[in-house]
Amino acid sequence: MKTKAAVLHDAHKPFEIEELELDGPRDGEVMIKYTAAGLCHSDLHLIDNDLVPRFPIIGGHEGAGIIEEVGPGVTKVKPGDHVVCSFIPNCGTCRYCATGRSNLCDMGATILQGNLPDGSFRFHRGGTDYGAMCMLGTFAERATISQYSVVKVDDWLPLETAVLVGCGVPTGWGTANYAGGVRAGDTVVIYGIGGIGINAVQGAAHAGALNIVVVDPVELKRETALKLGATHAFASADEAFAKLVELTRGQLADQALITVGTVDEDIVSAAFNAIGKGGTVVITGLANPEKLTVHVSGGVLTLFEKTIKGTLFGSANPQYDIVRLLRLYEAGAIKLDELVTRRYTLDEVNEGYQDLRDGKNIRGVLLHAA
Repeated sequence: MKTKAAVLHDAHKPFEIEELELDGPRDGEVMIKYTAAGLCHSDLHLIDNDLVPRFPIIGGHEGAGIIEEVGPGVTKVKPGDHVVCSFIPNCGTCRYCATGRSNLCDMGATILQGNLPDGSFRFHRGGTDYGAMCMLGTFAERATISQYSVVKVDDWLPLETAVLVGCGVPTGWGTANYAGGVRAGDTVVIYGIGGIGINAVQGAAHAGALNIVVVDPVELKRETALKLGATHAFASADEAFAKLVELTRGQLADQALITVGTVDEDIVSAAFNAIGKGGTVVITGLANPEKLTVHVSGGVLTLFEKTIKGTLFGSANPQYDIVRLLRLYEAGAIKLDELVTRRYTLDEVNEGYQDLRDGKNIRGVLLHAA
């Protein structure tokens, strides 16, 4: 089968729309027709060389669609099922899945190589194997992926909305609720209000945080955060710090959540200084793994019992939390439709990422042709 896809051939180059050959599903695999894909900052890291994949690679790791075909041994889904994809596959049997940390599943080892768990590729052109971001490649019209990368969802849910719970929503929500452990009455400061940060706001509000202070230089993002649960919004970390001192009578924040697109030392230091005794800094945003971005006082870390931790997928459980968040959406407990600033076609993928760079979007969504 042939399918169109947005492909990266090297860092610092735009996506190119190409027609590729797609193999059918083998043991444990499914073929999916994608309906929608989220435009997440993580794919920009490939362009900016902060994350170094195997090229060529099809972009996109936040996706939803309909199963068209299943290979031998597939038990999770059947043709016609509506699914949301998890950018980390979950096998259910490795050490991490077996101890309740399926967001760290060993199957995720090759998400930047783009091959399937058996080490082979399903996309090809001219004798070249093409990888798929996070083994998904949601910027393709169709893909062959592992059954462990899909979560069945109710077929009455609009997939162009449900797609958001494949990455940004659970990562942000979990950053507050799971990794951050936000409790009723806490004071939280959140740095960066994009597709992840806005859901950290929703998660903190749902947990009952008393004060939710957000920091973002973009006015649209500050305004959106205030509509979805933030209590205070500032353009700079210094302004936010002054307000935290006032709100807490000098005790400072219980949690500082770092959800910026690219993490740097200044943001980490600001977050560390913004939490009080026993406080927690959660780093969700990414940076080049070769860069050392955490430089803090070990003495203060010890004497004030502060914690700095990282989180992947918000420490959430893809199989459970994707469905759970959609049920909260159905109940009106969280907002999803309000997160989408603009929708794009596959041919507009580069325009969508330029809008992300320019701060025009909370979340852009790419809609595939029917």
